[in-house]
Amino acid sequence: MTIPTRRALAMLACAAGGVLPAYSSAQSFPAQPVRIVVPFPPGGTTDILARQLGAELQKMWGQAVVVENRAGASGTIFSEQLAGMQPDGYTLMLTATHHVINPGLYKNLRYNTRTDFTPVAQVAAVPNVLVVNQGFPPRSVKELIDYAKQRPGKVDFGSAGTGGANHLSGELFKSMAGIEMVHIPYKGAAPALNDLLGGQIPVMFDSVPGVLQHIKSGRLRALGVTSLKRSPALPDVPTIHEAGVRGFESTAWFGLYAPGRMAPDLTRKLSADVLRALASPTVRKEFAAQGAEAGTMTQPEFAAFVDAEITKWSKVIADANIKID
Repeated sequence: MTIPTRRALAMLACAAGGVLPAYSSAQSFPAQPVRIVVPFPPGGTTDILARQLGAELQKMWGQAVVVENRAGASGTIFSEQLAGMQPDGYTLMLTATHHVINPGLYKNLRYNTRTDFTPVAQVAAVPNVLVVNQGFPPRSVKELIDYAKQRPGKVDFGSAGTGGANHLSGELFKSMAGIEMVHIPYKGAAPALNDLLGGQIPVMFDSVPGVLQHIKSGRLRALGVTSLKRSPALPDVPTIHEAGVRGFESTAWFGLYAPGRMAPDLTRKLSADVLRALASPTVRKEFAAQGAEAGTMTQPEFAAFVDAEITKWSKVIADANIKID
């Protein structure tokens, strides 16, 4: 039995018994502890951001905000669970860009990413940066494109693994720049970075915090950041858009979601509270220490952004013929 069918039967059973699902009222929310689930292991950026946001919301609400980790299958296991939950605001999910990439990668997801979740707020964004090792000749985005065009299929780029945000940044760059590079997937960012530093691979897209110290030390050369505006951490490095690949944008970002069908007034209340927490000086300072910029989108803007990102990455995945075994 599919999840939508189980959901429909549960609703019919409630109605037959004269009991309707008890969704939360925005005026009284929260009247009990709130749970934010991170569908990844503890200690990563998503987990850190969730705990920092949760602490600020707990101060605002006067209710406990508990962060739990439910890792598995690139976030899809808990996403499936959340899709079937009651949209009362008491269980939320804070997850990364994987959420909008997964629909293009996995053909048999047991939920619809566009309709089974309520996008609440973009919590943070972290730009990636295109870096090369010091032994690689190109010193700008244009020089890299020219170099790769002269050597089709001869330039490798590494990533933390197939289908991740830094892999897809590379695929989007290849597509928009009209070049052919060969993807070398690693089991995590650390081994990929080690090979980049050691000269085994020449090119990589990685998060600004992950490579900043190596750029400052001169071991890596930054050619361009992947956001549409320059990174405060790398003010002298142009965006890839500025460097000539017009419209290029590929950031790692983190969003807060509730189950689908949430009441509009509760959605507005949750979104407004989260945006207020994100605007606090404490949260902004803590996020900046992670190389992250706190989100500012309104809830309708974020919902439209999520929809556009699903379309964007599904096309990149299809065009590059990326498959997950």
